[in-house]
Amino acid sequence: MNIAVVILNWNGILLLEKFLPSVVNYSPQASIYVADNASTDDSISYIKAFFPSVQIIKNESNLGFASGYNEALKHIDAEIYALVNSDIEVTENWLQPILDTFENEPKTAIIQPKILDYKRKEYFEYAGAAGGFIDEYGYPFCRGRIFDTLEKDNGQYDDTREIFWASGACFFIRSSVFKTLNGFDDDFFAHQEEIDLCWRAINKGYKIKYTSESVVYHVGGATLQQGHPMKTFLNFRNSLLMLTKNLPKEQLYKILLSRMILDGIAGIQFLTQGKFKHFWAILKAHGSFYSHFSDNYKKRDEFQESAYYTVKSIVYLYFIRKLKVFNDLFRIK
Repeated sequence: MNIAVVILNWNGILLLEKFLPSVVNYSPQASIYVADNASTDDSISYIKAFFPSVQIIKNESNLGFASGYNEALKHIDAEIYALVNSDIEVTENWLQPILDTFENEPKTAIIQPKILDYKRKEYFEYAGAAGGFIDEYGYPFCRGRIFDTLEKDNGQYDDTREIFWASGACFFIRSSVFKTLNGFDDDFFAHQEEIDLCWRAINKGYKIKYTSESVVYHVGGATLQQGHPMKTFLNFRNSLLMLTKNLPKEQLYKILLSRMILDGIAGIQFLTQGKFKHFWAILKAHGSFYSHFSDNYKKRDEFQESAYYTVKSIVYLYFIRKLKVFNDLFRIK
């Protein structure tokens, strides 16, 4: 199968210097592209000087993750897109298991590899770990990562299985499906756009898979640090956008009301911790969501899959029941 590895870059020359060599060395089957979001550093000149085989697509401005990829992929002809963060180190033979799965499973549209922590390679990494899920209220979690708790990789997720969402840090998708779904939602800018895309794919009858036979290492937070207020704003707002677009109609307003309460509790917690910028980020996230609710509601598909969640409340299980490990979620009475 024809595959294109596409790395989105914005002023990331230090990351390209560190991680692009592994992609070039271990991806003989692929055409490799860097989609540049109008960088002002020496990223482009570095690629041209040291990796002339890597093709460059120049976006006119910093379009973020969603629009940045949407624009760049218009110029790439391939059966499979591999969307790879610039802070990903790949390993030998990382592509072949993915290609084999696509070849043998026509209904599988999206695949994620095992994502481990570049800084602590025996642990799973926050953004994706061993495949993602959501609870009834739209809170995401992973096999190997629930909220800020990361599991050590002891082979407990060495398998190939269906998941609900694949991480945008290393995201494989059939180009035909990407086009059918009209790509990522530009309004997300960054964060959770991949969950929204996966949910829309499931609503269309496609499958999303994780395979441990492909392994990558992710630095994480190289562009926007985990504790940044903008990240808080994007995560809270985009989660609400995603729910509005994809929830079954009979559950939509009940879940949104519940999220108003839960997000309010999160905001109060930030206040008690003295994190006033994060409290303000949640208020702005809800303000942005409400002001664009009508436009976002119009994006809903005709069919919404009712069995979308794995557990009812990951917040309850994690913070009240103190269940920190994915497999323990399903052993409770």
